[in-house]
Amino acid sequence: MKLKDLLETNIAEFGEYPLLFFKEKTYTNMETKKYADQFARGLRKHGIGKEDRVMVCMPNCPEVLFAYQGITRAGAIIVPVMFTLHPKELHYIILNSGVKAIITTSYVLQNVEKSLEGLPERPAIIVIDQPSTDHAINFYDVMVQNDDILDDDVSAEDTAVILYTSGTTGNPKGVLLTHKNLFSNAKNSAQHNETERGTTLGVLPLAHVYGLTVSNICFITGSAIVVFSSFDVKEVFKAIETYQVRSFSAVPAMIHAMLSYPNADNYDSSSLESIGSGSAPLPVALLHAFEQKFAAKVLEGYGLSEAAPVVTAHSKRIEIKPGSVGIPIPGVEIRIVNDNGEEVPPGVVGELLVRGENVTPGYYQNLEESSRVLKDSWLYTGDMGRVDDEGYLYIVDRKKDLIIRGGFNVYPRDVEEVLNAHEQVFEAAVVGIPDERMGEEMVACVVKKPGSAVEEEELIRYCQDHLAKNKTPRRVVFLESLPRNGVGKILKTHLRRSAIEIVINP
Repeated sequence: MKLKDLLETNIAEFGEYPLLFFKEKTYTNMETKKYADQFARGLRKHGIGKEDRVMVCMPNCPEVLFAYQGITRAGAIIVPVMFTLHPKELHYIILNSGVKAIITTSYVLQNVEKSLEGLPERPAIIVIDQPSTDHAINFYDVMVQNDDILDDDVSAEDTAVILYTSGTTGNPKGVLLTHKNLFSNAKNSAQHNETERGTTLGVLPLAHVYGLTVSNICFITGSAIVVFSSFDVKEVFKAIETYQVRSFSAVPAMIHAMLSYPNADNYDSSSLESIGSGSAPLPVALLHAFEQKFAAKVLEGYGLSEAAPVVTAHSKRIEIKPGSVGIPIPGVEIRIVNDNGEEVPPGVVGELLVRGENVTPGYYQNLEESSRVLKDSWLYTGDMGRVDDEGYLYIVDRKKDLIIRGGFNVYPRDVEEVLNAHEQVFEAAVVGIPDERMGEEMVACVVKKPGSAVEEEELIRYCQDHLAKNKTPRRVVFLESLPRNGVGKILKTHLRRSAIEIVINP
């Protein structure tokens, strides 16, 4: 099945119903299809068709979903991009992907215009919230309002999305995701979670594969989605109360914000049964605290862009094991291997490999990287993990975040879990910095809870009481906040630079 078929099947199975809620507006599934068809015809009229790339760069709004469905109906390829990127980052993606059009908002337009400087050819600019000009055309002016049938020569094996990674280790790579990759992942995720029809919250960026998959699941289950242009904890609680939301997907930073919100008790959140967590590690202390306060399960899972994205997850029908990211969803296989590519027994840490219909065919115009991570139908994730005797996966850390201190491997997450459990720590992240004697030393970057007077020495002693000596950080540095990307993942490359500046080059 192709992405456009999600909406067709949704209408055939569930009839017309309110699909999108955004601020004061409501759009049905039939209206969504109408706008998508009209936009697809408009793209074709502007010479955009099969395999052409179209960038979508704006905050969450209904037009993002209209555009996604319209682009796929035109046979083109979606290039979703976080609107928070710097013009230089946008420039690289535009140049690398060769997009023929960019859909954006007036809020982002200035950065988009800067990103076009020096390009050999200017893509068409489509803006959703300002009148058409000589330089940009209004989104709704693109639409062609007739009943012409769009010819469909797209197959399930064709590329539907090129998703650019965060580029923490160099220029971002364009992950190719086919229609089959995305459809199978959404279908199997819904099956694994036994997702019921209802109203959910769209707090995840639709430019991220996690948010995109959540919207695809809504089509499959006949659910509605409250679209948020940005995460606003007060509005989240209001929406839970108004729409009697039973479940939604989030990232740990959002779960943390909900737990910390002082006015949470002013809203009725009793309908909430579960919240999915992904994209970044979830501290066990946070999981327990959230479940205790809201009487709702936290279902942590694991995924990555190259797997479209869900690999493993907890669900309502299986035991929740705090610290674990659940079991593989249907249609997905995992292996844990050593440096020689040999599978290791349960309990032994190694690199996680993934196989299934959800796995990318490779990176856009990057055969070298594609062949490095894809071997014999297995995706080498670069994440270190272990499985227990019941097949539950535990992610230990990113392979590149491993700290080798005096010849011993230290996984930052072990230390982070201890620090995050301290009553005066708001959140913590651990990085390695160069050290002449030990090769690498550990630095804990800590954000204190408001009003806390905890000092470095106290936290180091606390770690010594709970960890082996070689796992105790050498230094603790205090920060106002931890740097994050658009989906709340801590940017450890940035943190490492900050730690070096504070500890080595003060």
